[in-house]
Amino acid sequence: MRAERSRAQLSALQISHIRNLENVRLEGLRRVNVFFGRNGSGKTSVLESIHLLGLARSFRGNSVKSLISHGQSTCTVFGRLSRSDGPAPISVGVTRSTSGEAQIKVAGRIVRTVAELAEELPVLVINADSFDLLTGSPVARRQFLDWGVFHVEHQFFHQWQRYQRCIKQRNKLLRHGKIDSRELAVWTHDLAASGTAITEFRRAYFNLLVPRFQAIVAQLAPTLEGLEVRFRQGWDQRLSYEEALGSSTETDMERGYTHVGPQRADIKVMVNGHLAADTLSRGQQKLVVCSLKLAQGQLMYEMGRCQCAYLVDDLPSELDRQHSEHVCALLAAMDAQVFITCVHKDDIMAVWPEPGLRDMALFHVEHGHIKPYADPSE
Repeated sequence: MRAERSRAQLSALQISHIRNLENVRLEGLRRVNVFFGRNGSGKTSVLESIHLLGLARSFRGNSVKSLISHGQSTCTVFGRLSRSDGPAPISVGVTRSTSGEAQIKVAGRIVRTVAELAEELPVLVINADSFDLLTGSPVARRQFLDWGVFHVEHQFFHQWQRYQRCIKQRNKLLRHGKIDSRELAVWTHDLAASGTAITEFRRAYFNLLVPRFQAIVAQLAPTLEGLEVRFRQGWDQRLSYEEALGSSTETDMERGYTHVGPQRADIKVMVNGHLAADTLSRGQQKLVVCSLKLAQGQLMYEMGRCQCAYLVDDLPSELDRQHSEHVCALLAAMDAQVFITCVHKDDIMAVWPEPGLRDMALFHVEHGHIKPYADPSE
């Protein structure tokens, strides 16, 4: 697992040409930051900007063109991260263009991978689209799992890159009519090694995550019984990955691609043996999804690896007051920075634990303009 590292908090933000946010500068960001205003004012775009700063992409689809303000060719977000161990703050910045190109800077230097950016500012989103964890394709659940593994196991990203390289080469060979069996064997062996490592990292993380998820969901939905989470590695668990690849070679050659492995892994949330997505009500699904996201942040907090930033979009519309109070209490108990949106400031101030109000900043959003609101402790 990763060695302990210093924690960073986003203390300032500059947003240029993201949707209706033309030129926004925010100073004095705190542990909890509430953005309130009417629907369509630009609140969600603030969260989207922070997500761009952490992962170089939006959480509202993959289209960069829709992210950039009308009539502009680029959008930019800069942030200042203040560290807990005393060194001077560092700057991070992301520029995206309508052509899809991205420029990422960390501490003034250009970096080539999103991974370096993600290490500086881990972000987790809780919004209406989070339901994809239950109702969406396995891709969303693999991304959820791999996000957590990446932030606690420093070898994971190297193995993931190696796996992507190997499966690309193996599939290229499989698509050809004539295959060099020796070359295929080399790539299959390397694929098996990296795939096995990835799966071991995922399983270890999953085993740490599940007890925390179960404890949190018991608080949020105490009447929900028979809930369990299962990890599926992507091939017959009775076989090693190398054995599974060997037994599927003929099928792979017929199909022209590798059809077993970590790229088919999944997490299944079950209730009494049935898929939660098919069994639970919409409200219960919300609580399960919140529990999964909160469990990830709690695990990071307990392991002391890095500080997570939560982007929570319109919590009051997703949960009733009682459950909103529970979610806010859990967020307050973690060493996580929170950015949360609502229509009325009291929607959050009324449900956030009172001690945390002293470290809360309020911002009013109207027609793409953002103004600091009076400190709630004053």
